[in-house]
Amino acid sequence: MKDYQTITLEITDGVALLCLNRADKMNALNTQMRAEIADAVHYAGRKARVVVLTGNGRAFCSGQDLSDGGNASTLDLERVLREEYVPMLRAITDCPVPTISAVNGPAAGAGANLALSADVVIAAESAYFLQAFARIGLIPDAGGTYALPRQMGMAKAMGAALFAEPISARQASDWGMIWEAVSDEGFAAHWRARAAHLAKGPTQSYGAIKQAIRSTWDNTLETQLDLEAKLQGACGQSRDFKEGVLAFLEKRPPQFEGR
Repeated sequence: MKDYQTITLEITDGVALLCLNRADKMNALNTQMRAEIADAVHYAGRKARVVVLTGNGRAFCSGQDLSDGGNASTLDLERVLREEYVPMLRAITDCPVPTISAVNGPAAGAGANLALSADVVIAAESAYFLQAFARIGLIPDAGGTYALPRQMGMAKAMGAALFAEPISARQASDWGMIWEAVSDEGFAAHWRARAAHLAKGPTQSYGAIKQAIRSTWDNTLETQLDLEAKLQGACGQSRDFKEGVLAFLEKRPPQFEGR
């Protein structure tokens, strides 16, 4: 495992915990952090059975570090998005194991959309999500224009982007932007329990679920049904399926191996 400078990565009992570690900058994303996140997720996807992203300090991620690389007004945003953000986001969305964003505090700009790129988003009630881009004359990026209308509908997505107002964790949960909002007091224990549950589950099945659900926006019903059949056939050959059926018949909890 590499010695990262802007993040930390720990793997315990099948759970990879990736922590954004620039607390003095509210975990703002710079070039090095984006590269390290991508590298760490690729590594963790091979070594763990679930990957959790969270932030050190009071914020999850405040978005793009506008001081990175000198003058923000001369920053080549198209290059940065294509060469730095896309590999990071694809590492998360294409990760073969489930990914969880444990949003411990504010998630703004690209930081909000980094959080939303995970399969499951769990937020502390004091956290919020902010599509801050219009405040500085930009559009939501880092996948925001893709995720937002799919997760909470066109009306809410358009308002979030145009007005650039904070959306509380509870609102985000009620609107379908995230999976759940949890009390601050129980937040850490809750997301750890969620991660532990996935780490003990049928990993191959989870990978197929991710592929099927993420593909549905681009497929016709016929294509999606064909993909379902293909993926289900593969899952049906797994050791975990056989164990799941046996455990059901024996009326006991299954002991999945992740294969």
